[in-house]
Amino acid sequence: MHVIVKQLGMAEYLPTIQAMEAFTAQRTLLSEDELWLCEHAAVFTLGQGAKPEHLLNPGTIPVVQTARGGQVTYHGPGQLVAYPLLNLKQRGIFIKEYVRRLEQVVIDTLLHFGIAAQRIAGAPGVYVRTTPAHSPAPTASPLPSAGPSFTGMAKIAALGIKVSKSCAYHGLALNVAMDLQPYSRINPCGYQHLATTDMHTMGASATVAEVSAVLSALLAQQLAPPPSIDKSS
Repeated sequence: MHVIVKQLGMAEYLPTIQAMEAFTAQRTLLSEDELWLCEHAAVFTLGQGAKPEHLLNPGTIPVVQTARGGQVTYHGPGQLVAYPLLNLKQRGIFIKEYVRRLEQVVIDTLLHFGIAAQRIAGAPGVYVRTTPAHSPAPTASPLPSAGPSFTGMAKIAALGIKVSKSCAYHGLALNVAMDLQPYSRINPCGYQHLATTDMHTMGASATVAEVSAVLSALLAQQLAPPPSIDKSS
């Protein structure tokens, strides 16, 4: 099944979300899937169940409520945002598997640029190690014992999706080369003391356009149907 790729460049956040919602609401069985790739000006976005206490100090950065899952996150220049607009039912993909495929696309994209990344159980998104695995855990501002452990890790990509009538929208945000300071104004994805990073900090000098080309190609591979098996022989 084909995916139409659209490069939106620097796109305003709210009109883009409204366009996604309209696209999804108007889809028919004949509508082709699309992938929108863009950057946004600085904005904090809240998921459906976002708790206001995770928005610490937004300052002059706008805050927008959305229909996606998850808590609060940040978008800004230098971050690649990918919005796959897909009919999951037609592709035979369940929601949990879809999230896993999106995470794998990001992991494979980062590996292409020489960055090893991984998942953390119970915390959707993609993470990189910023301290050696054998380093002692920090003693200041420890995380609660319950829930995922982020010791020595930093989040480099966030996921937040919405599914309506088997059609997915919203998507993922991969930090390429951006000002990370606004993350200190929130509890990213609802976690206190969760560190964030970008590809530039991790040693990759790629541009958003270069990362976009790799990610869109890898996403097409992840969404491709499995090869048919010839049982005639």
